[in-house]
Amino acid sequence: MLTELLGLEGVKVGARHQHKGIGIILEIETIHQESICPRCGEKSHRLHQNHRYLIKDLPWGESPVFLEINRRQFKCKKCKKPFSEDLDFVGKRRTYTKRLADRILQEVLEKDINSVAQKGLVTTEEIERMLKDASSELAEFKPSHLKRLGIDEIALIKGKGNYCAVLIDLEKAELIAILEKRTQEEIKKVLMGWGREVLEKIEEVSIDLWKGYKSLVLEIMPNAQVVADRFHVMVQINQELDGQRKQERLKEENLLKTAKSESEKANSEKILAGLKKSKYALLKNEKDLNEQQSQKLAEVKEVSPTLKSMHEFKEKIRQIFEEKNDWLGGLWQLGMWLDEARKYFPKSQKTMIRWLDEIIAYFDHRTTSGVVEGINNKLKLIKRSAYGFRNFKNFQSRCLLNWHFN
Repeated sequence: MLTELLGLEGVKVGARHQHKGIGIILEIETIHQESICPRCGEKSHRLHQNHRYLIKDLPWGESPVFLEINRRQFKCKKCKKPFSEDLDFVGKRRTYTKRLADRILQEVLEKDINSVAQKGLVTTEEIERMLKDASSELAEFKPSHLKRLGIDEIALIKGKGNYCAVLIDLEKAELIAILEKRTQEEIKKVLMGWGREVLEKIEEVSIDLWKGYKSLVLEIMPNAQVVADRFHVMVQINQELDGQRKQERLKEENLLKTAKSESEKANSEKILAGLKKSKYALLKNEKDLNEQQSQKLAEVKEVSPTLKSMHEFKEKIRQIFEEKNDWLGGLWQLGMWLDEARKYFPKSQKTMIRWLDEIIAYFDHRTTSGVVEGINNKLKLIKRSAYGFRNFKNFQSRCLLNWHFN
């Protein structure tokens, strides 16, 4: 009955002991009388020596459970050398079962190391070893059925210019890889590691407006269409809009300082009052503005005809991206926008013309890297956890386990 309750294949329970303050100790033995030599593959029945020790297993209710196992050593007739038998339920030189490690890792990924270790079942050092073992299995990970890939970047430390690259399965909204550097060389190394079979099946790759990503995709993904991520296009347009806002504010501040009459001073003060705290009212999607932000937007438009026109063009291109579902209609609308907005968005207009083919490709399947925002939020939570961000490898392992730990 105890063997059935334990539920480990290939072993039987020989005895049970209860120790107050420690828990339940089960003496177990493997059923098979032979083992396979890892060097030559020959079966051996010749017992060399016994090696008994305790390992932790899943608790039974509130009682900790320890397994006293005998990892036997056999002597191979062919190699003439001893070897330890392989036990499926426990890793070599580990003090806990694999199923206990799985349970602990699931708790750690939902909480943090310290809070899980405080339960007393395993130590902090054992948890870190579990994380290291699990992440080492991801080293050989290759995406399967990957059709739409997103290449993007996130800030490791906000405001410090420290970015890392992320590779995302856009259909599954799943992190595939996170790289310490966002260089073309580093990304290429990871992609090539997936093999030609994976790369040739990729149909679309969504990227920001960096030529390095584009040339990399064209070089190693022969069947992939490069798609300029619409959100990065909007970022560039918003940057130019915000730049004009700052320029007008600075201009009025200087005019206020040199005003020679009360009417000139009053006019500059009125314009500055309208521009004050107007950044988010201008840059945020108009349909998402609250009542206060809508009022601020109206004030900005009243004091600045240029910002009024730029905001309207910004909203118009956002509407094009949201409503058009075919490349021909998208091309027609974007063409008119580029012509009309040239006066207000000269930098964005030139960039969009250079990337027009890739921008138009968005309308075929509306592929974007928009899921990055959700992934980025999850990565921020991981950074804030008590696991610690002592080095990038720790952070990288923790991130990948959140998406690929079973």
